[in-house]
Amino acid sequence: MPDLPTPQDAAEAALFAECWDAVLSYADLCTSGSAAATQLATEAFTHGIRAARAGSEGAKSTGRRTLRLPRIPLLLTSVRTAAAAWEAHGQGHRLDPDLRLWLNSEKAGRYTGPPLHRPLALRGLRDMQEPDAALLWLAEVESLPLPAVARRLGLDPTAAAEELAQVRALFRDRCHRNHLDTPMDADCRSYARLLDAVTRSPGAETPEDLSRHLARCVGCAEAAACLRLHGGGLPAALAGGVIGWGGLAYLERRRRAADAGLVGGRTDAAVDTGIAEGKVAAPRIGRTGLLVAAVIVSGLALVVSLMPFNRADGGSADARGDSADRQPVADPGVSSPSSLLSSSPSATTRPAGSLVSPEPSKPRTAPETDPAPEPQGTSTSPAHTTRQSPHPTKTASSCTVAYKIVDQWADGFQATVTVTSAKALDTWRIAWAFRDGQRVTQMWDGTFVQHDSRVTATAADYNKSVPAGGTFAFGFLASWHDANATPDNFTLNGGSCTSRG
Repeated sequence: MPDLPTPQDAAEAALFAECWDAVLSYADLCTSGSAAATQLATEAFTHGIRAARAGSEGAKSTGRRTLRLPRIPLLLTSVRTAAAAWEAHGQGHRLDPDLRLWLNSEKAGRYTGPPLHRPLALRGLRDMQEPDAALLWLAEVESLPLPAVARRLGLDPTAAAEELAQVRALFRDRCHRNHLDTPMDADCRSYARLLDAVTRSPGAETPEDLSRHLARCVGCAEAAACLRLHGGGLPAALAGGVIGWGGLAYLERRRRAADAGLVGGRTDAAVDTGIAEGKVAAPRIGRTGLLVAAVIVSGLALVVSLMPFNRADGGSADARGDSADRQPVADPGVSSPSSLLSSSPSATTRPAGSLVSPEPSKPRTAPETDPAPEPQGTSTSPAHTTRQSPHPTKTASSCTVAYKIVDQWADGFQATVTVTSAKALDTWRIAWAFRDGQRVTQMWDGTFVQHDSRVTATAADYNKSVPAGGTFAFGFLASWHDANATPDNFTLNGGSCTSRG
């Protein structure tokens, strides 16, 4: 396995720290174990940095601007490339099973095939100036606060919001041009101008014939997501179009880390780079200490992104990550990135291949107004007792379900389902019934089948086990028409569930 490249200067060392936690987070999604995630991230990081350096040197020698992705999405695509190499060279068993299916499908071929057939978001982002593309990615996908993005990129914080709005419009323009350049059949070509007009205005209604076309045509649906800057669908369009498999799950992990206030890299982009007026470069020991601190913060960001969060009302936050998400640990046979970038020892070590499970959520207690709450699990009453309770109670449900629509657009939506189980589970299968003809199109942290209105979601390999009172979650994309009511009749492994808002 290759060693991580040595930073060439303080600015690049800080850049390495900013990028590493993002690469490791996506590598963990792509692999079947924590040691494999560390190795895949290291290989991808090394090859990606070398490719970026080669591109920069080539641009300097020719005096021409090289069209390429900003650093973080470039490294994430390098993870996908490294995973494909593992699959091709007999190491596919170390990858996530769903990723292996994707790598051997036509979907994966779109990202490496002819340029005009690649996803529109990928082409649009690559056609932008790198600083503009970096601003868009950090704000929309990495979910960093705008002041932090401004500091990282050396922008004026007071003008960052206006700058971001201009960059969004620029991205839309690039995507529109690329969409018109894409080889299309006559039907798609006839809707191109109408699609552009409808997506420009926040209040414009989608004509029924266009809506039906978008439900059938993947290419035009991708174009609609990239062209519609309002409605909150741009981050998903970017993540799915640039990263590919696992893009939406990665997006949610980064949101959770940002919400927790744990982001990799520096707290001030001007520190130790010479950007700040009047500042001189810090001595080498200062740069090393900064990098070590950044790597530690990056590790904490990944840990938090994998843990379930509690809201103020005590319920688990709905997110695509589940309570049994893997958390990467160091492999004794794999050099730690922090040890390669600095001489400081690792703060903690864990056995290779071990999985760190978060603490299970506490089981819900019965309301204080109930004088005789029904106990969960098996009864502890003596066998000879036959007297019935003077207050008959209903049979306790097997779980509590929180269903939330995260985002919704003209003909589709994104939702999460968070389930708290009353009993310990070796695996789970949860089902529900849609009331308005919704159809699930994609799911993460689980697999699904749908028959008419009934949907059944089954656990992934890594999140089957749930402790008593524990919580798991999964998310999905789906289509809808006319109405999008909350589903009902939730069941967990055949037992009824109680829904909560």
